[in-house]
This record gives sequence, structure tokens and C-alpha cells, in this order.
Amino acid sequence: MFGSDKKVLWATKIGFIGLGKLGMPCAEAMVKKGFDVTGYDIVPKTSSYVEIRDSIKDVCRDRDIVFVATPTPHEDGYDGRTPTSHLPVKDFNYDAVKKVLTKCNDNMTEAQTLVLISTVLPGTTRREFDPLVTNTRLMYNPYLIAMGTVADDMVNPEMIMIGSKNGMSGKNCRVRSELLESFYNQVCENMPRMEFGTWEEVESMKIFYNTFISNKIALVNMIQDVAHKLGNMDVDRVTQALAKSTKRIVSPAYMKAGMGDGGACVLPKFPIEINGNEISIEEFHKTFSLEIPNLVKSANYSMSKSDEKKVYKSTTREYDGKILVFYTKSGKILECTPEHLLPVNRNGTRLLIKANKVLDTDKLFSV
Repeated sequence: MFGSDKKVLWATKIGFIGLGKLGMPCAEAMVKKGFDVTGYDIVPKTSSYVEIRDSIKDVCRDRDIVFVATPTPHEDGYDGRTPTSHLPVKDFNYDAVKKVLTKCNDNMTEAQTLVLISTVLPGTTRREFDPLVTNTRLMYNPYLIAMGTVADDMVNPEMIMIGSKNGMSGKNCRVRSELLESFYNQVCENMPRMEFGTWEEVESMKIFYNTFISNKIALVNMIQDVAHKLGNMDVDRVTQALAKSTKRIVSPAYMKAGMGDGGACVLPKFPIEINGNEISIEEFHKTFSLEIPNLVKSANYSMSKSDEKKVYKSTTREYDGKILVFYTKSGKILECTPEHLLPVNRNGTRLLIKANKVLDTDKLFSV
């Protein structure tokens, strides 16, 4: 199981616990790619590919990687068929997952890798599952699979998400992540991109991926509702026009998180660049006519970055009677209103803090 260069380079013996509508097609796809796969399910199963064993203990005893695909069901009334906004917030039910992980932990060793692929909400793995797994290493690796195309989605995924306790910063986490990366490079046919992160980051990738799709469905259904009410409107013509809009809608645009005062500001004493030369706003007023817009470099605090913008009119912005003053060439914040939220770089970490909490050593965050 173990190699010499990266500690863990490959795995050939796979265990799969949970052989339902998702688990069985995935386990069989692994066999078809040349892996030795054993499986277990609480309900008796048969397969022409997977060796079915009688217990979790039997599955775990000689496997390199053990995947867990135990259901995490909704409570009754929370499956999306009826509105839930008036109901109390409820999490998934994790009882079955906890039982399976506990049994796996009792029968696995440090040399093996335990991988959960069930969908859970962000924060669940560290809070609910980590305390249960002490004898081996737990990874979180949710799948992006649609019922009806499970086998194809398994070998042609959009991306592979691999989460561990410390992301890629810890040695053991990195080694296990590389093991899974190597495994999927052998299983998948489309060489998918690999996304690594902490448990929380990967849990969020999965949940918000699903949320994004749900919002798209809600949007197109709303467009259809408008079409029915208005008449003289082909809903497909509208949705296809949007689907082909790859500059902002179907693109990375607007996918940079940030908080701030809502937009870009050009302020007094703020260095700007025109044709590569840095000048102040005062010099800008004196030198350039504002009748013709000039392309200048400014700071967009809500996006924590610098961008190019056309300036028609330069103004100051006041908060509680104080003018905000920044100097971004060096990254040092000189003056601002105490309650204003600022993205700062403190020891390499991005923090959003009130201006009166800024330290002398902080730098204005930029990307």
C-alpha cells in the first residue's frame, strides 16, 4: 500500500460500506477500473463485480481505503416537496453515519484510510465525526452525482473534493489527500480537477454546489411562470440566451467574496495611476479635465482588490465627520473612521476588522 516518494502512492484494495442507489454503481465502477472491492450493506445485496461481505468488520480487515456511503436523511417534511420556510431549522440525521464510523474505527488501523462520502452540512465532520475516529484517519470526499447517471458521473465528475482535518498543511492530511488523488486519477476518465481543503471547506463546496443548482432551477421556473402570465414569450428562448452568457452568469465573475462599504472609492491623498505614473487626487484635479473620463487605478474595498475604473467625478466620502484616508502603495492604512470595516493582512491572514482595531503592523489586504 505504501510507496517511498510521497509515503502513500497507491491503493488496490477498496472497501465500500453502503451499497444503495449511489454506493453500488460507484463500487462497481471501481472494480471495472481494476480495483479489488469488497462491500457491505445492512440490506442483503448481490453484485457481479463487488465481493459482498457479511459485516463492517469483514470489509475493513484488509482494505487500503474504506468508503462510507451511509444515508444522511432529512426529517419528514424537509425533502423539498413542500415549503419549509415556516418550519424550524433542522439538520440531516447522522445517527447511521455515526454507527458506521464507530464500527469502522474499531476495526481499522493508522495504515488505513477511512473516507466519508455522505452529504453533511458544514461543520459536521469536526463536530460530530472526528471524536469517533481515533484509530485511523478520516477524510471527507463527497460526490457530485445525479441519480440516473451515477456510474457515468463517478468516472466523469466535474471535480473531486478532498477534505481533511488540516487541509494540505498537515503532513498526514497531505499524504492521505495524495492517496485519494492518485486513486481518482486511475478511476476517472476525464482527469477532473482536484479541490483540496479542510473538512469545513469541502463540506461547503458540496453544499453550496447543490445550493447553486437549486437557485438555477428556481430561477428558470420563475422565468417560466412569467412566460405563462405574460404570453407571447418562449421561455426556452430566454433561458438559452442566459445559458450562453459566459462573461458574467456562467463564469467566475462575482465569485470573489468580500465585505466593505459597497464599492470603489477614490479619495483625497489616494495614489492613483494614469499611464503608469502615480499621482494624487489633487494632481488629478489640476492636470486632467473631468469632462472626458480617464482610466485610473483605485481600490475596491468590497472586493479587496485594485481595479481599473473610469473616473467622471472624484469625491471624498465622510463617515461620522471624518474623511477616510488610505495609502495603498505600501499597504499601510493612515487614517479612517473607527467603525469602518477594513480587509487587512495580518501575518498572512485576511481579516475583516473595525478600523480602530487595526495594528501598526497590519497591511491593507490586496490580491
